[in-house]
Amino acid sequence: MNAVLRELPPVLPTRQDAELARTSSRLLAACIGQGPTARVRVVDGDGEIEVPVAALRMLVDILANMAEGNAISLVPIHAELTTQQAADFLGVSRPYLVGVLEQGEIPHHKVGTHRRIFFRDLMDYRRTRMAQSQAALEALTEQAQKLGMGY
Repeated sequence: MNAVLRELPPVLPTRQDAELARTSSRLLAACIGQGPTARVRVVDGDGEIEVPVAALRMLVDILANMAEGNAISLVPIHAELTTQQAADFLGVSRPYLVGVLEQGEIPHHKVGTHRRIFFRDLMDYRRTRMAQSQAALEALTEQAQKLGMGY
């Protein structure tokens, strides 16, 4: 089954939420063990909840971002994005993204007449572009050092 990204408006945390998230993320991070699962006791509940440690690490990341005042969105890796959603994620215009799709740099498919991009393919493209940018930056830094430019 293909998941479509639901557009939920991002909600910025209040100052009180950010402070609570800061404290919570530190406490939770300190409690995460090395095993594959962990038990969490909810004070308002009657029992313990066993959850994957990976989920707790994600929760720590979410709380840390909230502490910094950031809004968070979770996107399933198999989600299908519209071209506008994909462009927004990459921080580019939709026409630019459509050009990238037409050049075959990002796999996509059509639903009727509309293009859709799997989030995992978008993440692969982003990782590749980041690696290329990092390599170019390292090459420029090396060149600047050889030329004695003080970098």
